Amino acid sequence: MLNALSLLLVTTAFSVVMLLVLSSLAGSKVAGIREWGQANALAILALLLFASRGVLPDLLSIEVANGMYIATIALMYAGFRRHVGLPVPESLLLAGGVATLAAVAVFHYAWDSLPLRSVAVSTYYASICFAIAVTLPVPPDRRLRYPFAFTRIAASVLGVIHLSRALFYGMEAWSPMVFLDASTYNLMFFGAGTLALPALTLGAVMMSNAQVIAETAYAADHDHLTGAPSRRAFFAAAEREHARAQRRGSGLGLLLVDVDHFKRINDTHGHATGDQVLRDLVTHAQEVIRKIDYCARLGGEEFAVLLPDANHETALAVAERVRAALDRALQLGPDTIPVAYTVSIGVAMLEPEEAFAGLMVRADKALYAAKAGGRNRVASAETMARAGGVEGSEARR
Repeated sequence: MLNALSLLLVTTAFSVVMLLVLSSLAGSKVAGIREWGQANALAILALLLFASRGVLPDLLSIEVANGMYIATIALMYAGFRRHVGLPVPESLLLAGGVATLAAVAVFHYAWDSLPLRSVAVSTYYASICFAIAVTLPVPPDRRLRYPFAFTRIAASVLGVIHLSRALFYGMEAWSPMVFLDASTYNLMFFGAGTLALPALTLGAVMMSNAQVIAETAYAADHDHLTGAPSRRAFFAAAEREHARAQRRGSGLGLLLVDVDHFKRINDTHGHATGDQVLRDLVTHAQEVIRKIDYCARLGGEEFAVLLPDANHETALAVAERVRAALDRALQLGPDTIPVAYTVSIGVAMLEPEEAFAGLMVRADKALYAAKAGGRNRVASAETMARAGGVEGSEARR
């Protein structure tokens, strides 16, 4: 038959499982993991002390056990704050925890009242649960929204339950009560109270797992140096936009952008400066392209900009804006000589029934033409075709 002791042991088992799960995430460097793990480790000890009521001295099974259990919710809150990059109000948490534990001691030694001890602890738990719910924002990344929403709702529900528990036992303050009382209402409140930590930890694990997945997906789809979408992500986006353009008959343009004399920059100023040039290029290119355009790094000093729903004139205008924005001198420091760089750009528009590989080839030929024509310029595959074609130089850099 279900009783309070079995609930304590079941919750202890849950905390052990959650601690093992959190331990498996320790190497992920997700903020908050350490605090959540510490909370569950303390909870295991606290629950075992609670279960030993009447066997161990009261100091251990009441004051020490409650002190540990109060610390668990404070650590959970600290973990959630750290996870979302907020400072932890350590002094406030400590003051609240000490005041709660002092109330537990008063209602044990000065006036022995189990209901009032429950009121003190439940009030502290309710306030922290509500604080957790308020702390967690709606993340911009959709992949993170469900675990955040789950944890917010769980914390809110647990806050309401603990507040109800505090109010109920407050009204029963003068009634005799046994810690492991098997009455239905006591089992309900007891179960809700002991399962609060596993529920919040489940939310924490879901949030951590979602963050690891999101970070892995971001790393796979973005260039680690510049932060621009990677070659892999570019071709995935190109495949989608190509299919959409073919289906709807809309225009699709492509810019291939290459840094002029990039090897000379590396040889003269060093590879660290070359890396700065590439980062600067992405920053300024993204400022002048349209919001629907897609700028990615293909490799080395070559970048691509995908132009959905564009005609030839629009593509040329975007290309010229990019070229002008990247005809610049990069100032690396107050006492350093600016590093000047320019880019050459090849432009091509998707033709009816053309594969994306064909569009890439024509844009690449236009880029060769821009290089051969003197660099720091835009060349268009369409203009070249109308002029009868232009042979590009084999010496591209």
